[in-house]
Amino acid sequence: MAYLFLLTAIGAEVAGTSLLKATQGFTRLWPTVGLAAAYLTAFGMLALAVRDIPVGVAYAVWSGLGTAAIVAVGAAFLGEPLSLTKVVGVGLIIGGVVVLNLGGAH
Repeated sequence: MAYLFLLTAIGAEVAGTSLLKATQGFTRLWPTVGLAAAYLTAFGMLALAVRDIPVGVAYAVWSGLGTAAIVAVGAAFLGEPLSLTKVVGVGLIIGGVVVLNLGGAH
């Protein structure tokens, strides 16, 4: 169940981050409300996840997979360019998350 909470936290964080540009500096009400709701959900679900997952591992997975997902969302839906450097960087982030998870069992 903890990993379901963590995946929900990642999804909510990606949704909130995707809304950042639409808030236009928090001057547009509904995108700002959506962003706030998404981030509150993300932190709430992360708090539930760390009851059973070590906080360092949970945060690494949350931030790493969230970063990878938002790069993909930016490229697919927000018109952001996807370069080889970005792809390599995301690969390194995911590799780091994997290493932390492997070390988390000890």
